[in-house]
Amino acid sequence: MEKKMNGAQLAQKAHQLRRDIIEMIYQSKSGHVGGDLSVIDILTTLYYGVMNVSPGQKEDPGRDRFLLSKGHCADALYCVLGDCGYFDKEEAITTFSQYGSRFIGHPNTDVPGIELNSGSLGHGISVGVGMALAARMNGQDYRTYVVCGDGEMAEGSNYEGMMAAGHFKLDNFCVTVDVNGLQISGTTKDVMDSAELAKKFEDFGFYVIEVEDGNDCGQLLSAYEMAGIQKGKPTAVIAHTVKGKGISFMEDNVSWHHGVMTEEQYQKAVAELRAQAEKIGMKLEESRYGKEEHANGNHQ
Repeated sequence: MEKKMNGAQLAQKAHQLRRDIIEMIYQSKSGHVGGDLSVIDILTTLYYGVMNVSPGQKEDPGRDRFLLSKGHCADALYCVLGDCGYFDKEEAITTFSQYGSRFIGHPNTDVPGIELNSGSLGHGISVGVGMALAARMNGQDYRTYVVCGDGEMAEGSNYEGMMAAGHFKLDNFCVTVDVNGLQISGTTKDVMDSAELAKKFEDFGFYVIEVEDGNDCGQLLSAYEMAGIQKGKPTAVIAHTVKGKGISFMEDNVSWHHGVMTEEQYQKAVAELRAQAEKIGMKLEESRYGKEEHANGNHQ
């Protein structure tokens, strides 16, 4: 992997990846765009600013491990891994969720860089605990990172894993919860309230870091740097995010948990991202991966 990025560079990278997510979702007519956009800053910060991972070391026993427990946001992870060079990003963007594609709707280990088949919610923490324990038993210094959703925290298996992580004092283990406040059928507060989530982790023996703006890569980078120096406890990063972040008509709108954009909505989303990009000193390409057809309204 190249030299780690700073907060400003991470913000630009995350913005570029938002553009890729919108393209992937639009072309496939599938995916979980709201959660993709809330979690992409977390994934960007981990892959480009924190973790010891790269395509050249995907089989290296000493690499860090990453598990996307909220596996329905595989689209975002595929965009990140493709951008990192694990595979041809264009293949992922243009074939996601299509017949015969290896880029299916949840992470699977047929795709380079994926450590765990996920999507059945509530399993990432427990599997991650096993990986972190294995590192200790084998005398290895790699770290294990797990990203969950706040709706996922209703699954009881999470708490068994948290109990084990605290019991074994796994200071090589870091859980991030993407707290965007929404899930498929409504707000997490109304569906199954996970109130005082930080206190729950603390009660299981975690060191807890709350990130007020979980879509701010600088804040996230500081949190992960702090997590990396903790001794004797696992770490939980509670990242407060916005579902659909970056697209005005998607933000905090539960209908975009799994929504399909019209041509007009797609064009509006692209225009908003391009305008935002200019404000942070970057320029998004107007057309890639066949987007010239989209601009003319000829997408089939």
